[in-house]
Amino acid sequence: MIFPPLLSKILNTMSINVGTRLRSVRTSFGLSQRELARRAGVTNGLISLIEQNRVSPSVSSLKKVLDGVPMSLAEFFTLDLSAAPQAFFGAAELVELGNAEVSLRLVAAQRAGRQHTLLHERYAAGAATGEEMLAHRGEEAGVVVRGRIELTVGGASRVLGPGEAYYFASQLPHRFRNVGREACEIISACTPATF
Repeated sequence: MIFPPLLSKILNTMSINVGTRLRSVRTSFGLSQRELARRAGVTNGLISLIEQNRVSPSVSSLKKVLDGVPMSLAEFFTLDLSAAPQAFFGAAELVELGNAEVSLRLVAAQRAGRQHTLLHERYAAGAATGEEMLAHRGEEAGVVVRGRIELTVGGASRVLGPGEAYYFASQLPHRFRNVGREACEIISACTPATF
């Protein structure tokens, strides 16, 4: 799931030299500026300008460039390029991407080349992903662990409870809303990695 305000929040709270970071990521994946530009569908000049910190890319521009690696925005900002891949994660190591109403705890945020997003989601009673329907490329699936969630996909809605699951193409407009009186917990996955 992509929450545009959330992406801006990530960018605003991180104090990272985007140009230096992009150069490090690009070279660690063995890509030239020209090859990254070709893969991302942008000009070679844009990659060069970002790496020299001569332009500050918008969230959407940076996301487009990172799609050429491929790498999510969260991974770009949290990745430790010098560390060996981690296999196990304590509860405190999950990166919180949400808020008090809709908690989205990301597993393996720092993992290089992560191909999917795995989230431990928690929706407070009455909380929702927003009034607007979400839509993005890829597929997503999840299992309700506790509580009840109303999921709307396209023109269809269904309330799911513990043990029930979903799987759909993320291009279809969708929205999540907790219709119960208790918190709802979901374990979800989305591919390709959007966070």
